[in-house]
Amino acid sequence: MTKRSINLKINGKEYDLESKPNNTLLNLLRDELGLTGSKDGCQEGECGTCTVLLDGQPVNSCLTLAAQCDGREVVTIEGIAKNGKLHPVQQAFVETGAVQCGYCTPGMILSSVALLETNLTPSDAEIRTALAGNLCRCTGYNKIIEAVEQAAQVLQDE
Repeated sequence: MTKRSINLKINGKEYDLESKPNNTLLNLLRDELGLTGSKDGCQEGECGTCTVLLDGQPVNSCLTLAAQCDGREVVTIEGIAKNGKLHPVQQAFVETGAVQCGYCTPGMILSSVALLETNLTPSDAEIRTALAGNLCRCTGYNKIIEAVEQAAQVLQDE
């Protein structure tokens, strides 16, 4: 299978890569670049553990071909902390106890970051809608919603 040249910006860094046409963005991130924060859960786009931001929008990287990302910007969980300081959403997840096993956490956080980029005063229903593509088997979601609300308040105050 012939590889295709692709250029991406991942977490602020430019990459020129060769990728097979059927290679997923998830496999490229995890296997070729060592960015293992995005998890390999269901391979069907149902669980959200592989969520990354593609041009600012949450996508299932298990269903997105790497070649589709040519010329685009990808942000993974590894790319949202700045200068050694957690993103307010990450900090809120820690402070509220929204993290249990942690498997769903990167996807939940990135979906929350995308929401708060466009809406700093989301309603409970809007938070639930934004997180609808992310499944958690541990928390019951209440702490996660509390974390998003807390992060929204911190971001409003900044």
